[in-house]
Amino acid sequence: MIEVSGLVKQFGSVRAVDDVSFSIPGGQICGYLGPNGAGKTTTVKMLTGMIRPDAGTARIAGRDLLADSLEVKKRIGLVPESGAVFQSLTPREYLSFVGRLYHLSEDVIQSRIGEFLQFFGLESDADRPMTGFSRGMKQKTVIAAALIHQPDVLFLDEPLSGLDANAVLLLKELLRNLARQGKTIFYTSHILEVVEHLCDRVIIIHRGRITADGSVTELKEMTRQPSLEGVFSRLTRETDASELAAAFSRSYSKKGP
Repeated sequence: MIEVSGLVKQFGSVRAVDDVSFSIPGGQICGYLGPNGAGKTTTVKMLTGMIRPDAGTARIAGRDLLADSLEVKKRIGLVPESGAVFQSLTPREYLSFVGRLYHLSEDVIQSRIGEFLQFFGLESDADRPMTGFSRGMKQKTVIAAALIHQPDVLFLDEPLSGLDANAVLLLKELLRNLARQGKTIFYTSHILEVVEHLCDRVIIIHRGRITADGSVTELKEMTRQPSLEGVFSRLTRETDASELAAAFSRSYSKKGP
């Protein structure tokens, strides 16, 4: 459902994404990990048509990303890192607006809005402007907007931002069920523990290039690490984290008030 070959994006002298290639089938939850500035969000922005790649090709849900970008956008859902919404609107108004953008019928829009409001516990806040909403409440609305048209491919960039523990559990179970239905889920996050237990596969990108690609078990065996956190540190950190922290602590403790 996602096929990427030789993707490149340059910002001035910095090559943010450097010859990235991978293929993700339907029914798979794929974690896309990397340190800050590694190229994760740039990859998501290219694959969702927000920015144009400088080189390379991509096919999303069977459609060419560049030649058929409008059809691609009809088939994808996006939860962006910013989680931005039109705060002057209510959740019901915002989701209705998004549903109409996808040319859904009013009956379908209102039915799905009701389902999402109930699922995320937003029923009592459905007709309040989102100006005073918490970050988690806004995030729930953004997730609902990404799913309202039942996309074939879902891109999630730090989707757990602001969510409480119960909402995180709900979202994880929802994603597992969507994958069972054959949806492709591209998941970027810094919360490695969630990725380890949720994702069928993990791709690690560092300085714009893919450094590892496989199941969590395969990556642990390859790096001889007991956890995904250890794998990630081993493949992306130039200096050992424990040594760096110890050196900093010694220096910090010597400084008086």
